Amino acid sequence: MPPRLETFGASTGKERSVTPVNGNPSDPTRTVLAVIVTYKTSTLVKNLLVTLANERAAEASRNISLRAVVIDNASGDAEPIQRAVNESAWQDWVTVVAAPRNGGFAYGNNLGFRHGFESAAVPDYFFLLNPDTEVRAGAIAALVRFLDQHPDAGIVGSSLEDENGQPWPFAFRYPTLLSEIDHGLRLGVVSRLLRNHIVTRPMGSVSEQVDWFPGASMMLRRKVIEDLGGMDETYFLYFEETDFCRKIKGAGWTIWYVPESRVMHIAGQSTGVTGKQKETKSLPAYWFESRRRYFAKNHGLLYGMAVDAVFLLANSLGQIKEKLKGNGSREIPRLASDIIRYSAFRKENRTVAPANEWQPVRRA
Repeated sequence: MPPRLETFGASTGKERSVTPVNGNPSDPTRTVLAVIVTYKTSTLVKNLLVTLANERAAEASRNISLRAVVIDNASGDAEPIQRAVNESAWQDWVTVVAAPRNGGFAYGNNLGFRHGFESAAVPDYFFLLNPDTEVRAGAIAALVRFLDQHPDAGIVGSSLEDENGQPWPFAFRYPTLLSEIDHGLRLGVVSRLLRNHIVTRPMGSVSEQVDWFPGASMMLRRKVIEDLGGMDETYFLYFEETDFCRKIKGAGWTIWYVPESRVMHIAGQSTGVTGKQKETKSLPAYWFESRRRYFAKNHGLLYGMAVDAVFLLANSLGQIKEKLKGNGSREIPRLASDIIRYSAFRKENRTVAPANEWQPVRRA
């Protein structure tokens, strides 16, 4: 018998009648469900919930009704988080769910989508947040306002800043064969020639359409999930938000970076892979597996193998360049050998599993 999904604290489904985002009392209430997937980050989740509680109180003047669901990916976080919720008297708007297994980031968010669709009041918008974030004043209202004003927008993302308040103003382009050339060579003249293909894209102070942005803070409308389903759970961690945004954009929705919405993100605290580290660490197997899946799923196995070959060549040349310049190696340990190990060059890596995306049951 499969393990049972354990839920602590039920959502009331009762929404408040408050003043709207644009100050017009006749506008309908917008319901937002924040989805937070955690794995051994209970302290960070509690800090995030404090900022959400503050915003929930402020949003009462903007006709926004905010709820939250915390998905613990079988790490043991559920009980301490539930205690914090009880002690703070947040039971009427925060639900804690203990997942039966650690299925990864996409799996956890799909449980959040499922919770929203099974609630008495299905939310208008889903707000995906990493546990190592804190929302700044007005961050939620800015995203809701943008989605209200742009009906073609399927998903929107916040501008991020670090724990010291320093801006991190970046969104991303889809990774391609050309972006891998730049990534490997790290050569100024090549970067200038390929500037429109480099994955990392510096952003300005106005809203712009983008390919994708980090899953640390992004809001999507309910209809996107109704029409397209959730994230691909075949990804354990990394590339799932890239793939998800690609699916949404491919279905005709637009994707926007909204700098007016500000969210603090302590990079790497929820995964332990990225962020400020004293030493460069090798990447986990699931990063390479997710990378291989992304290229094979969206471009085909041959393209994925071409990307690996091009990157390995460019990276080798980049390493030679650094040595000739007398610079120390910036190579991630075992990067080249791991690329080969997990590449579709190897016969055992050429199977592309079908997408595993949760689909909501449409209500009559």
